[in-house]
Amino acid sequence: MTQPSPRRIAPVALKAALKDSAELAILDARELGEFGASHLFWAVPCPLSTKEATARALVPRRATAVVCTDGGEGYAETLAAYLTGIGYTDVAVLEGGTPGWKAAGFEVFSGVHVPSKAFGEWVEHHFETPSIDPPELAAMLGEGSDMVVLDSRPMDEFHKMAIPTGINVPGAELAYRARDLAPDPATTIVVNCAGRTRSILGAESLRQAGLPNPIVALRNGTMGWELAGFESVHGRTERYAEGTPEHLDQALAGARAFAERHGVKTCTREQAFAMAGDSAKTTYLLDVRDPAEYAQGHLRDSRCAPGGQLVQATDQWVAVRNARIVLVCDTGVRSRMTGGWLRLLGGWEVFVCENALDGRLEEGQGRPSIPEAEALKPATVTAPELASLMAEGGVQVIQLSRSIAFREGHIPGAIWGIRTRLAKLVPQLSAERRVVIAAEQDWAARLATAELQPLVKVPVRVLAGGVAGWRAAGLPLLADRYTPEDEDCADWYLRAYDRNSGQEAAMREYLAWEIDLVEAIERDGDARFGAWA
Repeated sequence: MTQPSPRRIAPVALKAALKDSAELAILDARELGEFGASHLFWAVPCPLSTKEATARALVPRRATAVVCTDGGEGYAETLAAYLTGIGYTDVAVLEGGTPGWKAAGFEVFSGVHVPSKAFGEWVEHHFETPSIDPPELAAMLGEGSDMVVLDSRPMDEFHKMAIPTGINVPGAELAYRARDLAPDPATTIVVNCAGRTRSILGAESLRQAGLPNPIVALRNGTMGWELAGFESVHGRTERYAEGTPEHLDQALAGARAFAERHGVKTCTREQAFAMAGDSAKTTYLLDVRDPAEYAQGHLRDSRCAPGGQLVQATDQWVAVRNARIVLVCDTGVRSRMTGGWLRLLGGWEVFVCENALDGRLEEGQGRPSIPEAEALKPATVTAPELASLMAEGGVQVIQLSRSIAFREGHIPGAIWGIRTRLAKLVPQLSAERRVVIAAEQDWAARLATAELQPLVKVPVRVLAGGVAGWRAAGLPLLADRYTPEDEDCADWYLRAYDRNSGQEAAMREYLAWEIDLVEAIERDGDARFGAWA
């Protein structure tokens, strides 16, 4: 039976819908690198290669109005058909995709996490967040000034490149822990990230939380530091002390005042579950603590969304405009600070769940439910078995990892691929040797096996445990910064320091892009930062 063509929506109609109070999600079906070239301001990436997991998480309520878009390749129709097929009832395709939107006279944006990045620029202008240039910071460090440098990024980014003396304190942890790290009000606190957004939001979080210290953002972060001729340090692991901070009462008072100023509400655990089950309104249940804390015990059906990253990259977790967000942490500090910023950014109805962690909790990092994959039972090989087969020359491996992760470590001899573009790899495969799919997620490997098998004559198997299983077996991974090449990394929007050439030019271009977002959002008119709170 032929599925009917999806409903179309004209750019002018979608522009009008963005001003309504009804729920709406705009999903872009391209891979992240392609999405980053040009897209709508409130569009959220939902690549076809991960649609089974991404769509369900981004748009949990099947009656939500969804508009699918792309760059004119036809991917939007494929995504719309998939959504309709799994029960979404209000799905449309944007006429002409992003090119059609631009042709209608509306603004398009490059880059990723654009609403969050633009919001950071708005925050700096609106709150007049103070900042210092890298030479000023270098002079302070050289003089031994009374100061601390707090890096607001996740540990993996901090470990790669950091400011000398920097301490890793990811965004939501700042207002929670900074008083312990700088107990003397005379100590200057410098907050940095790789560029601008998390530096600004981190510094302003401390100011809004009422810390008495001199507080500044490092202008342009580690990129600005290196462009100014200073060296970053690599391999740094210094981090805040684990556990509840000594100055919890002061931190909570500051966070509570900030949240109340911007309309954050509170709810109980029971009310949170009731809202999550509400069929009339979308509810996101997000745990803003550190991932390790989340793994130790979290509320059923909540997702791990560390607070600083949630504000800096909201589109990774939230796609529905005018939805409801319930935030979870243990003390209420991190959830309240995160909630206040989310209110200012997107106007969502935001709740802090007061007693979320009282009672039964789930352990682990949580796994998405992918019915399409769960129904498949492909044959598997273990990591040692695969190693033996490779030594005999009887197998070929396709590895489904992010391109940037593949560069950092892949099974020797593996071919890198994107799940929905496996057909392009078939010419590289031998017709004589069986194929093994190795992936970061088991569900992706299962689906890829079913999709590749009709395209080849040899058996296709799954590596049990995926790439992590190979690593756990003590087997080697090969690092190769040039495979895939920069231009082939369609699945990832390369950061300046991910590139193999032109890094300095890319840094300058990125920083200029962030600053220019203020004018671009004024032309677009759909941001309305601060209008809701």
